[in-house]
Amino acid sequence: MSFRDRIGAILDTAAMQNFILGVILFNAAILGIGTSQSMMAQVGPLIVILDKICLAIFTVEIAAKLFARGPGFFRKGWNIFDFVIVAISLIPAAQNLSVLRALRILRLLRVLSVAPSLRRVVEGLINALPGMGSVFLLMGLIFYIAAVMATNLFGSEFPHWFGTLGRSGYSLFQVMTLESWSMGIVRPVMEVYPEAWAFFVPFILVTTFAVVNLVVGLIVNSMQDAHHTEDTEKTEGYRDEVLNRLTEIEALLKDQRKAP
Repeated sequence: MSFRDRIGAILDTAAMQNFILGVILFNAAILGIGTSQSMMAQVGPLIVILDKICLAIFTVEIAAKLFARGPGFFRKGWNIFDFVIVAISLIPAAQNLSVLRALRILRLLRVLSVAPSLRRVVEGLINALPGMGSVFLLMGLIFYIAAVMATNLFGSEFPHWFGTLGRSGYSLFQVMTLESWSMGIVRPVMEVYPEAWAFFVPFILVTTFAVVNLVVGLIVNSMQDAHHTEDTEKTEGYRDEVLNRLTEIEALLKDQRKAP
């Protein structure tokens, strides 16, 4: 095994991944403490030093991965994700770039690439995006139709909620989220239009309980597919490893039989 392969094997060990995970969580705590003015007044220099040490560990890790895997490092989306997060952290935060100081907390997102369970969740969300696009298009059509109807029906008496198409869309979004929809919007409207429930109740049933559940169902199915794919890859990897070992054993047996 070459030196590069040894570095790659060390990076793939559970101990190294757990160590990086611990550094990520520790760095997140440090960044949180750094938002306290009283704590920075007491131990500010120590916080800065610890933050730099964590960033140095992340930088060394990424450099080691680049050395071990070469161009293949950029073939995996999670490696690119880690590279971008660390690269953003390395940009000096000058006064005109002070927003970059706030972006340091993005290092916590590296938990997504280190923890397999969280990685499956993100992969499930990404895989669900094509199907969710159709659902969002359907929801957009429903919202547009409902907003036009609400503006025409209730806009004259309630211009602050339904006076324009934009206000109607925002008010209907609040109704869909069930945030103060009854006492805040629907019941005041029903005081003027007693039959308004015939508009709002079907809207809630269609958007909140039907369309939103479609989105949840797509995400769950995508997460299951991602989990199944990962299990299949592990099984195939184990199978290939067993076949390689059997081939090596068979070759050794043949060499022993040929030996005098």
